[in-house]
Amino acid sequence: MSDTYGTDRMRAAVLSAWTASPARFREDANAEEDFALGGYRDRLIVELAQNAADAALRAGVPGVLRLTLRGEVLTAANTGAPLDRTGVESLSTLRASGKRDEAGAAGRFGVGFAAVVSVCDAPAIGSRGHGAVRWSRTETAALVADIPELAGELADRGGHVPLLRLPFDEPPFIDIPEGFDTLVRLPLRDKDSVEAVRRMLAETSPALLLGLPALERIEIELDGETRTVVAEGWHVVSESGEFTQEEVARLFADRPTEERARPYWSLRWAVPVTETGEPGPLPSTVPPVLHAPTPSDEPIDLPALLIASFPMATDRRHVAKGPLTDFLVERVADAYVRLLRELPRTPKLLDLVPSLMGKGELDARIRRAVLERLPGTPLLPALSAPAPVVETPSFAEERVYEPDAEWRVEHPVPEPQGDGWVVSGREASVVPGASSEFLAAVSDFVPGLLPSGWNARHPAMASLGVRRVELADVVDMLSGEALEGREPSWWRSLYEVLPVDDPESLGALPVPLTDGRLVRGPRGTLILSDGGAELDLTPLGLRIVHPEAAHPVLLRLGAAEATPRTVLEDPLTKAAVAQSLDSPDPEPVAKAVLSLVEASGLAPGEAPWLAELALRGTDGDLYPAGELMLADGALAGLLEPDTHLGVAASELEETYGPRVLAAAGVLDGFAVVRDADVLLDPDDCDHDLDGEADWIDHVLDLLPDLDVPPLIPEFMAVRDLELVADWPAALRLLTTPPLRAALHPLRIQGVEVPSYTAWWLANHPVLDGRKPLELRLPGADPLLQGLYADAPAGLDEAALSMIGVRTTLPELLASHGGPEELLDLMADESIEVDRAQLRALWVALAGVDPSRVAPPAKVRAVLGGDIVVASADDAVVVEAPDLLQLVTDRPLILAPYDLAEALSELLDLPLAGELTAGEVTSEGVTRPVPAEVRSLLPTAPETYVEHEKLLVDGVECAWRYFEGTVHCTGVDGLARGLAWATGQWNDRLAVAALLRDPAAVPLLLAEADLAESVLNL
Repeated sequence: MSDTYGTDRMRAAVLSAWTASPARFREDANAEEDFALGGYRDRLIVELAQNAADAALRAGVPGVLRLTLRGEVLTAANTGAPLDRTGVESLSTLRASGKRDEAGAAGRFGVGFAAVVSVCDAPAIGSRGHGAVRWSRTETAALVADIPELAGELADRGGHVPLLRLPFDEPPFIDIPEGFDTLVRLPLRDKDSVEAVRRMLAETSPALLLGLPALERIEIELDGETRTVVAEGWHVVSESGEFTQEEVARLFADRPTEERARPYWSLRWAVPVTETGEPGPLPSTVPPVLHAPTPSDEPIDLPALLIASFPMATDRRHVAKGPLTDFLVERVADAYVRLLRELPRTPKLLDLVPSLMGKGELDARIRRAVLERLPGTPLLPALSAPAPVVETPSFAEERVYEPDAEWRVEHPVPEPQGDGWVVSGREASVVPGASSEFLAAVSDFVPGLLPSGWNARHPAMASLGVRRVELADVVDMLSGEALEGREPSWWRSLYEVLPVDDPESLGALPVPLTDGRLVRGPRGTLILSDGGAELDLTPLGLRIVHPEAAHPVLLRLGAAEATPRTVLEDPLTKAAVAQSLDSPDPEPVAKAVLSLVEASGLAPGEAPWLAELALRGTDGDLYPAGELMLADGALAGLLEPDTHLGVAASELEETYGPRVLAAAGVLDGFAVVRDADVLLDPDDCDHDLDGEADWIDHVLDLLPDLDVPPLIPEFMAVRDLELVADWPAALRLLTTPPLRAALHPLRIQGVEVPSYTAWWLANHPVLDGRKPLELRLPGADPLLQGLYADAPAGLDEAALSMIGVRTTLPELLASHGGPEELLDLMADESIEVDRAQLRALWVALAGVDPSRVAPPAKVRAVLGGDIVVASADDAVVVEAPDLLQLVTDRPLILAPYDLAEALSELLDLPLAGELTAGEVTSEGVTRPVPAEVRSLLPTAPETYVEHEKLLVDGVECAWRYFEGTVHCTGVDGLARGLAWATGQWNDRLAVAALLRDPAAVPLLLAEADLAESVLNL
C-alpha cells in the first residue's frame, strides 16, 4: 500500500519524540484528553461542519455537509478541497493548524478534530481520487507497548494512549456519496456515544450555518429521514477587516503567535425575520451565546445571534480579555446598530433594543456600547419632522459679546427615500395609547411623532430616549402658527378621533366659537340645539361653539347643550344678570334673558337668581326684578304704600306677559327665598330677611351646644313680611300652598325648630292685632282657659298651630320658653285661675326640667283658702299634710305631696319641712290601735300616742307623724295619722268613719271593693 500522506514518517517522528521524552507522550495524551473531554466535548458536529466549510472555502465551491447516522457509525461527507498531506499533519498535531494563511477559514487552532475522541476510537478520513487516513487507539497502543521507554507511562495511564497523534494509511474510500469530495467515518464507541451524537444532530440549527458562511446547507440523515438545515429566514449584517501591522502590534500583544499570524477580524449579527421582514425571536435551538465562530460558553442575551472572531481563552469556551476584545466590542456595537437600521421600521424593532443589564461581562459591555449609540441613531419612523435644532451663539466663538445676537436655527431635512421621516430616539415623541387617526390629526403639532402601535411603555423607549408625550401635553401643543387657517370643520374632525377615555387630560382642549374666538377648554362652552339658534344671545357674552365644530364629544368633556334652559343656567348668563344693574345699557341683556325665560317655559321660583335682572318700572327707574310687582298681582294690594318695591313697566307685561315676568322674579305674590346646605350662622345664613339674625339666635337656643354651626339642607322663607298692611288677606296667601310650605318646621340635629316664616309670624301682631303666641285655638285645652285669648276664626287649626297659636298645655310646656311663659301668666293678677286649674297647672309644671326655668319672682298660691299672687320669698311648698298646720300663715304651693320636691326645685322655693322642725313638744298616753282599723289599713302600727293637747313646735295641732309614731288628739287626728303612716292617705276619711262606728266596717269594706280599679286609675 502506498503511503499517500506520509503517515509512516509522521508516526516515526512522533514515536521517536515520545521515546526520547516519555514526558512528551504524557503531555500529548493529557492535552488530547483535555480538548476532547473539555473544550470540545460536545462540539463534534460543529467541528465537522467547520472543517467542511474550510474545505469549500479553499476550493471555492458551495459548501455542503451530509451527516448520516446508521447504526453505530456516523459519516460526514462534504464538498470542497480534498484531504492532503498538510491536512493530515494538521489533524495529527495539536495546536498546529494548517489554515494559518487562509483568510476566512473557521479552523484556526488545529485542535477542533479532537472532538471526535469523545465518541470514537477509530476515526478515518478519505477524499475522492485520493487516499485515506485513519487513527486507531488499538493500533497506537500496540506500537507504544513495543517501546520499553514508554512502558512505565503506559502502565501509569492504564493503557490509555493518544488517539490522533499517529495516523495510518487507509485504502481509498469507495463509498463517498455522489456529489461529495471527502468523507469522515466515525465508528461510535458505545450506546452513550450514539445517544450523544443523536442529541447533537437534533440540536443542529441554522445558527451553525450563519457562523460558517462558506457552508450553504447541512443534510442530516437519521432513522431513514433526511432533514436539510439552511440559513434562510435570517437578516444578517456582516463586518470584517484586516489589521495593519501597527494594529497587530497594539491589539495582539497578549495573543499567541498563531493568532498574530492571522491579522483578520470578522463579525456577523443575525436575527430571524418573518415573511414581512420583521425580526422574530431566536429559535430555541440557537443557544444564546457568543459564536466564535462556533458556540462558546460566553452568554449573549441579546435577541440576535452574534458570530465574531473574539480571541478565546485556552478553554476555548470564554473570551479572553484584552485590547483585541475591546476593539471588537466597539465593532460589534456598530454592526448591531446597523442591523437595527436595516430592519423594517416597525414596533418589533423595540424588542431588539437591549436593556442595560447583561448576563455576563462581555454581554454587559456590548449592551453599554450599543446603548451609547442608539439614542442618536435615526432609527424610528415619524409622522412629523423632528423639532428644529436650535443653536445659540457661543461667547467663546465671538470676539465681541453681542447681547442681541440672533439664534441660529438648523431645520431638519426629510430622508430622500420618500417613505416619511426617520428620527433618532432623542428626536422622537410617543403618545401612549393613541389611535392612528388621532396621531395623524395632531402630527403637525408634535415633533418626531411615532405612528400608532409603538408602545410607549416598552422599556426600549426609555433606552432610546424617546420623549413620552401625554394626552394633556398634546392638547397644550395645539397652539401657535400651525393653527392659523384651521377651519371649524377641522376641529370637528379632530374631536371625532379624540381618545375621550381620559377627560381630565382634555380639559384645555381648544374650541372654536361662533364669534371667531378660540378658547381653551370645552367646559363652559355651549352647543346650540334646536329652538335656541334664533335667539340673539350676544349681549350675554356666552361661549357658543361654532356649529361646524360642534361634536358630541364636547358634551362629554364639559360643554353644555345650549337649550334655552341650560343657557339660563350658564355662569356667564348669571354674571350678566348680576351685573345688569350696573351696566350702561341693560336693555339688551334684559331682552336676551326674558326671551330665554319665555323659550324655556320656566316657572316662577325655579331660577331665583333672576330676581337680580335689571328691569324698568312704571316710574322709568331700573329695579332688580325681585323688587318689582306685577300691576295686577296679588302682592300689590297687600302692602303698605310707599315701600321700596316698584311696579313693572306696562310695556314689559305687554311684550312678555305676567307669566314670563313672574318666572324672571317679578313679584306676583310673596317672594320666596330658597337656599340649600345653609350653615346656621349669621355670616352664612344672611338672606336680607327681617329679623333673620334673631331667628338664628332663637333656633340655636333650641339646639344642644355644637362645636360647629349646624347645617340646614333646604332653606325656604317668605320675604317682605314687614311690608304687609292687610294681614287677613296676607295670611290667606301664606297658609295656602305653595307658600304654606314655608311654615313647616325644620328638623336640625334631630330637633324640631320653627321655620323663619313661622317664627316671624308668631312674634308679630298678625292676628287681629295680637301675636299668635298670645292666643290659643278655640276650644283647645281647658287648662289654658283664661291664660290665653281665643284666636280669631278664618284659618285652619294646623296653620294656626304652625305660626305659634297655643294648642295644649303639654305643647306649651314642651316649647322653648313655654314653662316660663306659663309661670308669668300664672303670676299675672289680671288673669283668674280657679283652685282645680291651679293644682293641675302645678302638677304639669312638676314634670319640667328645672334647668329650663328661671325661678319666678311671684307665684300663684293658696293663702287661707284664697288663691293669691304672692312673692316667691313668702311662698312655701308643702310636702306632707301634717305640716300644713305649721305654715298656715304663708302662701302655699299645693299639689300632690309626691311632686313637692320637684316643684321646690323648679321654683327654687323651700319645703315646709325645711322651715319647721316639726318636733312634738307635748306629752301623751300610748294606746293600742283598734283592731278594726287593720281591715282598712293592714299595715297600721300597733300603737299611737294620744294627747289631750298636741303641741308641735309649740303650735297646737290635731295630729303629727313624728319619728315613726302617730301623735293625735281626737278621732279625726288619729285617722289622718294612721292613713299617712301606712301610705294610704286617700283612705283617711274611711278610717275616721270606722273609728266613730266600728259596726259600719262591713259597709265600708263593701264600698272599698266598689272603688275604681287600680288598672283604670
